[in-house]
Amino acid sequence: MAKTAPFARFEWMIAWRYLRARRSEGGVSVMTWISLVGVTLAVFALVATLAVRSGFRSEFVDTILGANAHVTVYRSATTGANGQLDRTIADYDALAATLAEVPGVTHSAPLIRGQVMANFGSANSGIEIFGIRGADLAASRRIVDPATAMGDLARFDEGIAIGSGVAQQLGVGLGDKIKIISPNGVKTAFGTSPRVNAYEVVYIFSAGRWDIDRTRVYLPLAQAQTFFDKDDVADEIEVMVEDPDNVESMIPALIQAAGQNTLIWTWRDSAGAFLRALTVEDNVMFILLSILVLIASLNIISGLVMLVKNKGRDIGILRTMGLTEGSVMRVFFICGASIGTLGTILGVALGALFATYVDPIFSAINYVSGGGVWDPSIRGIYYLPAEMRFSDVMSAVSLSLFLSWVVTIFPARRAARMNPVEALRYE
Repeated sequence: MAKTAPFARFEWMIAWRYLRARRSEGGVSVMTWISLVGVTLAVFALVATLAVRSGFRSEFVDTILGANAHVTVYRSATTGANGQLDRTIADYDALAATLAEVPGVTHSAPLIRGQVMANFGSANSGIEIFGIRGADLAASRRIVDPATAMGDLARFDEGIAIGSGVAQQLGVGLGDKIKIISPNGVKTAFGTSPRVNAYEVVYIFSAGRWDIDRTRVYLPLAQAQTFFDKDDVADEIEVMVEDPDNVESMIPALIQAAGQNTLIWTWRDSAGAFLRALTVEDNVMFILLSILVLIASLNIISGLVMLVKNKGRDIGILRTMGLTEGSVMRVFFICGASIGTLGTILGVALGALFATYVDPIFSAINYVSGGGVWDPSIRGIYYLPAEMRFSDVMSAVSLSLFLSWVVTIFPARRAARMNPVEALRYE
């Protein structure tokens, strides 16, 4: 007798007949639906979690790279004429030009930094001043985004640029004048007099990060030098690079260009602990949801065991008609694998819909719960992002198909090894 080709048409036909059989016909349609729904929901949960994980990481990293220097260059501390430690950079323009010539560097600029108090009327807010030239500020992608900013950046040299959180805290808008107060002012015979200057708000930005918008203020470099009494010096040089992910490989070249007594601080140094925490959380979540997929796949075993038990007579008849053990095994493997495959497809589809419409879904949840579900002061960013990545989808699909197909083998082997004489003895 000719050997049956694997997964022949009649095997698919029998498997399909068993899957759609009604309970009265000895089928397990209810268990089939339970298994299908279980796999679908498990894969949906895995895909949705991976999408949110990727979206959160991408948004968080983008706010770092779009509103901060990729590399910050400092001078080592030296002892000044007054005996105090001095870290300022006197030749900041020359140093910035030298760093800009390093391959892979897209922009470099001198910067003044200082923490002060902002005042408008009776409102006060602690802020961090960034003294920078207007042309250099334009290189900060998240700061100059026209979709989220208000005002005219061309007027930056005439006033001050503040974060949206600072504007909300002080209750100011474009055209208002705010006072900047520094306790380190002029020393007199009666003590230190605070330094106070007023500046017009000409630009209000939103970088997408709560902590940046809530504290950051940009002041023209010359004004910042005067205010902080740092004439003709800068505190640091901020450097932007083409490939921030590989910024570590550029450190030797940057140190060589900057010369001796130079300190390098990259964006990974400042955000590395948080990113490592995200990585650990991502791995844990993937493992936990993988267990959920495994549990859902085990439902397929229950359904197939019941199917094999109910179809014992049919198996005996088919075996006496010449059906091989391999054919019987493939019939029941097709039954279980079809449930896992269809559930995986539906789960991925639901996950894609969730990632596409995550904003209205989360808005509805926030409305039903009375608001306050997403607190930007805790989570850093203003909304729940989701990003579908091909690698994440393939990880979820591969895991689901592997588990659902593997667990199907065991009840299928049991059906294939069933003795047809025993199966038909009491029929």
